[in-house]
This record gives sequence, C-alpha cells and structure tokens, in this order.
Amino acid sequence: MNNTEKFSVVLPVFNEQDNLQSLFAEIRSAADATGRPWEAVFVDDCSTDNSLSIIRGLADEYSEVRYVAFAENRGQSAAFCAGFDAAESDIVVTMDADLQNDPADIPDMLAVFGSECEMVIGWRAKRKDTFIKRISSKIANAIRDGLMDDGVHDTGCSLKVMRTDLLRSLPRFKNMHRYFPILMKMQGARIKEVKVNHRERATGVSKYGTLDRAMAGIYDLIGVKWLINRHIEYTVKEKK
Repeated sequence: MNNTEKFSVVLPVFNEQDNLQSLFAEIRSAADATGRPWEAVFVDDCSTDNSLSIIRGLADEYSEVRYVAFAENRGQSAAFCAGFDAAESDIVVTMDADLQNDPADIPDMLAVFGSECEMVIGWRAKRKDTFIKRISSKIANAIRDGLMDDGVHDTGCSLKVMRTDLLRSLPRFKNMHRYFPILMKMQGARIKEVKVNHRERATGVSKYGTLDRAMAGIYDLIGVKWLINRHIEYTVKEKK
C-alpha cells in the first residue's frame, strides 16, 4: 500500500459532548504523525446534548473535519454506513467517540494495512470495561464463535482499518458493525490483528446495557448465520 495514501477516520457520535474536543485533538496528533493526508468524518446520530454544535465548531476551525448529522436516531451501524458513504478516501479507520479507543494506535495499524490484508482489527488484550461488561462480552463471543468462526480475538473492538470499497459493498442491517470481520471475509478480505490500548470511559455513559445487547445479539446471530450459509461465491473460468 502507498504509505502516503489518504485515510478517513469515521466516528459515530451520540451524546459525547464532553469527549469530542479531546478526541479530535488526539486524532489530529496521531493522524499528522503518519505524514498522510487525512480527514475525520463525524456522524451525529441525532444527539440530544451539544455534540452536534461542537462538531460544527470543529468543522469550521479545521479543514480536515467533515460531518453528517442524522434527522433522527438510527443507531451505530447506520452511522458507520453514513460515514463510509461520505468518506473521500480509499481507506477507512473506524473508532468510537467515547475515548476508550486510543487514536495513538492508528499509525501502527495503518502500517500493517495493505501488507497482504484488506482489514486490520484492534485487539483489546487488556480491556478497561466493567466486570459485567467483560463477562457478557466473553459469553457473547463464545456463542458467536460456536456459530461462526471469524478467526479474530476481539470482534467488538471498534478500532479497525478497512478498504472503503469493500465496506460499501457489505449487506446493511442493524448491528452489522458487530460482524464486520465475517462480513468483510465474505467480500474476500484478508484480516490481521494488532494489539491496541483500551481506556476506561472518563465521561458520559455507555449506550448499551447487557440484557438488551444480549437479546439483540441472539437475533442478529441467527440472521448473520443465515446470510453466511446463503452467501454466493463463484470463480469465472473465462468470458468474452
């Protein structure tokens, strides 16, 4: 991969007003350190706090900042998809806006991307979530791995680097962001993992409970398993 190629950092946002200024400062520092052109695409999922106003201010001050603002709350997957559609580069970096993902990991992940892979996934080897959240995640991962093997340690880490064209060709549905690895593999992507830093949430509140996430996860697993089993693949022998 060309190490001067532009990349887009896509960030879904819902009520993260206290994190956005610090988050962008960290992204800017990490992105500038790569020596590449870059942009940050914020997608506001109809926040009810001052998140959108802060994003507008960042866009006015920094040419690298662009944004999409939803008219109604549509969820994280929809926000990611809107960011993919708005990205003006061939490489997308995804991350959460809660400051638990560390932008300082971006340069190392970009360095791995393109070296016989089309997707790089962050692996939170030392998670800083609550005990309940860690346990529920382990249970969910075990169930998911039993039904579909995506070959990665940490599917739930939002910090990823992916090819834009493959992302735009993925089937779109609610909670699809939890299945990016297997969906990308269905598009032919090769995946590598990089251990990344994970931080405690300093401000704001988690947008997910354990029970609602578990119930949605079971429903999604059935649908994704069906999608995998019905996936069409073919090899062209010749054509004219």
